[in-house]
Amino acid sequence: MQKIMFGAMLALGLAGCGGGGGSAGETSQPYTISLRADKTQLPVNLGNTGPNIGADAAYTTTMYVEARQGSMPIPGGDGIFQCAVTAGLDSAVLYYLDGTDKKDDKGVLSPSRSIVLGSNSGSATFHLHAIDKAGVASVTCTVTDPRDKRQVSAVASVTVGGAAQGIPASTLAVTQTPGYLGSRDNLSNLRNNVALEVKVVDDRNQPVTGTSPNVQVRILPSSAYEGARLISGSKAGSSLQVNSLNGIAQLSLSSGPDSGAIVLETTVDRRDNDVSNGIQDPIRAYTVVGVYHEIAKTPLALADGLSISGVKDQPLVYGFAATGGIPPYRWSTLGGVPDGMRLSSDGVLSGTPTVVGTFNMLVRVQDAQDTVVDKTVTVIIAAKAPLAFTAPTISGVRDVALAYALSATGGSAPYTWVSLGGTPEGLALSSDGILSGTPTADGTFNMIVRVTDADNTVITRNMTITVAKPATTPTTPTTP
Repeated sequence: MQKIMFGAMLALGLAGCGGGGGSAGETSQPYTISLRADKTQLPVNLGNTGPNIGADAAYTTTMYVEARQGSMPIPGGDGIFQCAVTAGLDSAVLYYLDGTDKKDDKGVLSPSRSIVLGSNSGSATFHLHAIDKAGVASVTCTVTDPRDKRQVSAVASVTVGGAAQGIPASTLAVTQTPGYLGSRDNLSNLRNNVALEVKVVDDRNQPVTGTSPNVQVRILPSSAYEGARLISGSKAGSSLQVNSLNGIAQLSLSSGPDSGAIVLETTVDRRDNDVSNGIQDPIRAYTVVGVYHEIAKTPLALADGLSISGVKDQPLVYGFAATGGIPPYRWSTLGGVPDGMRLSSDGVLSGTPTVVGTFNMLVRVQDAQDTVVDKTVTVIIAAKAPLAFTAPTISGVRDVALAYALSATGGSAPYTWVSLGGTPEGLALSSDGILSGTPTADGTFNMIVRVTDADNTVITRNMTITVAKPATTPTTPTTP
């Protein structure tokens, strides 16, 4: 009987030890981690709106990170989760939004690229906030198992702004500092070439890249346009077509012999982001570059009796030029601008006047030393003139690239151009009047050109194009 009781007690003791296992509630299972976002897509934050929570949080999403040991939450504590933006930092940043975010001198919450979070019931929350560049932001969160120091991670991605559109909505040309030129033959050591950057963005203010030439820059008639030229690599002329990369097209402008203003017209095509195949839905912008023989030898001045003429319902562009003082100059108007027109800070009066009449526009120019000069400028807007096109004589060289911009006056813009025959081989005329290409044959060609305005008024003209043979270098015969 005693042997039976002893055997029973021994069996019970072994059962209580569980075969040598750990205490109840412990597990040897590894850590696992998960990460998710409330919203997987956010709009581009063009207005730089700050982060928020709730119904007004259009640009912010809550992120949830959770870690488990088997089926159980990991233990709580401080500094458990480390989270960071590991891709797309130009598109989104991190915030705690729990009262612990740092603030700048103006009391604005400061964003973070990485944060550290405590664990409560094995989880934590934080926030991802979109900024002003489209892209995909990836967030990685990591937790460390204290038993073996093994780290496990999870990644979640949020798209900011959706897929790229690649269709231009606006363009802007910016000149390299100091923003002005010396005339070609100036004796004051002023540089006569300046770099230009043309910015091209879509409806969401995102950069647009062109796989084909998608930016056209043209020198318009103005006080200093004679002899001025645009340069891009081996190409040069009064009109160039170039590609943008990450929203920027680069070229340069060289001055001619005259002082005054060079007005540049920049055009992109909203239809297909390609200006080389004709411009069907143009978006245009204008900028002016001042040209000077010398600097700061005379006081700031604006010519007296300045008069500008335009036609009702026809685009008008005029570049103002001052003398003396210290450029660059800033321009503004104190009143009297014709309806449909505006004056930019760099001195371009542009737009489409909608009223016939004579207007006294008060113009102010201010130089870099804050000297100010005010002048009254007369702007005369006449009734619509008839469509007119004077056919130019164009010269080129065989096997050398040629670009020439045709222009019409009067009628109703925009104008549409077409060749009816006689175009030299290698050249083509676009619908917006750019004759370009590389002629492959020399000779004199009579090209028939037709221009049509918005009212379907048509003019046809014969245009002469002379293509010369390339210059040859004479060879000296060798003596045997």
